[in-house]
Amino acid sequence: MVGILGIMLSLLLLMYLAYRDVSVLVLAPVCALLAVALDGNLPLLATYTQIFMGSVGQFIRDYFPLFLLGAIFGKLMEDSGAAAKIAEVVVRCVGVKRAILAIVLSCAILTYGGVSLFVVVFAVFPLARSLFQQADVPMRLIPASIALGSFTFTMTALPGTVQIQNQIPMPFFRTNSFAAPGLGCIGGLIMFCLGLLWLNSRAVRARKLNEGFGVVVPEITSVPGSTASDGDALLPTAWIAFAPIVTVVVLNFMFSQVVIPTWNADYLADEQFGRTSLNKLVGIWSTILSMLSALLLIVALHFRSIEKLKTSLAAGARSSLIPIFNTASEYGYGNTIKSLAGFTIVQKFVTGIAPGNPLISEAIAVNSLAAMTGSASGGLSIALKALGDTYYQRGLDAGINPELLHRVASMSCGGLDSLPHNGAVITLLLICGVTHRQSYRDVAMVSVVVPLVATIVVILLGTIFGSF
Repeated sequence: MVGILGIMLSLLLLMYLAYRDVSVLVLAPVCALLAVALDGNLPLLATYTQIFMGSVGQFIRDYFPLFLLGAIFGKLMEDSGAAAKIAEVVVRCVGVKRAILAIVLSCAILTYGGVSLFVVVFAVFPLARSLFQQADVPMRLIPASIALGSFTFTMTALPGTVQIQNQIPMPFFRTNSFAAPGLGCIGGLIMFCLGLLWLNSRAVRARKLNEGFGVVVPEITSVPGSTASDGDALLPTAWIAFAPIVTVVVLNFMFSQVVIPTWNADYLADEQFGRTSLNKLVGIWSTILSMLSALLLIVALHFRSIEKLKTSLAAGARSSLIPIFNTASEYGYGNTIKSLAGFTIVQKFVTGIAPGNPLISEAIAVNSLAAMTGSASGGLSIALKALGDTYYQRGLDAGINPELLHRVASMSCGGLDSLPHNGAVITLLLICGVTHRQSYRDVAMVSVVVPLVATIVVILLGTIFGSF
């Protein structure tokens, strides 16, 4: 009982201090060792160096290429003007008056194509502020609009997305990023439609109450219909801007479905290669190759100056460090908790939920850990490291396609992760210049409630019809 209380105290402390903006790099080991001390069965120093740090190193080894390539891709898209051009094209297509739809679609295209959500926030917010001001939509709805396009369907549901939340389940379920494409599209469409319906209804209500944009701010970027500025002239053409994103999606599909499965990779069974198999690595390898190809295309299309390229590469590489170390620290925290005697009781409780349908248990476990850590990728990594093999085997025994397990796991991590202490939420509100009290209700509706509804629907459809 003391061990379970220690785990709960540790988790609550982690959530509270993370909400108070204390670094996870400091929090994770301290909270983990607090639980170890209260459990009383493991030596503190050995647990820190051998379990916590060993897990941190393992996560970085497995996923650093994805974080690094994603961060560099986003930075090159930003510096080349491609991200701004994509947003401009979307606005021209839907119109300035549909400011909310324009921002959601702009964010969705960028994140689906591999641009980091943090980069998207910085790149899209100036345009969002200008559009919302022209359409006289309350500024407090900007964070929720960006969140809907960045933190939801393109992060976890749409097949082929290269966001890390769709990559983590691949080695556990022997799948690739296109797992359960039909169900993923249905889940994504539910998130998009319900989220947009909520935001538009909030804008209509604000208009009836004569609530406009708010404090008038100077425009910092031009929008369609205005006079072109010198900055607009420097933006690439539309087809050049979209080419890298199309390249990522198409090549990811080709590598994962056509090319890599034909390779002879018997050598992976050797000890020096980790005694693994190709079906566990095909998803990660296809993502790496498609991202590398897109990076080379961006460089060829946009960068003529070696110095400018070096600056962008360095900035992109640096921007990958904090996200991966934060997530790896949360992963180390989870594995440390997993090693405690009290966790065995928690594990039995979670896996005992709906024993006939592992999809329900999996969704609850992933959502719970994502909520506790305030991180979608962190919670997903912890849950699958502890229970991934269990769910995989239970799924096979129940006749459930591993692709369905992948899609439910990925979608589940994008629900309760977005509670107020989530780092991405805090950063989003900070960049947009609003408070939790002003904007979090709408952020929570589109990035917590709506994804939970979509996940439930996918579980129901998957249970009835299987994976498709």
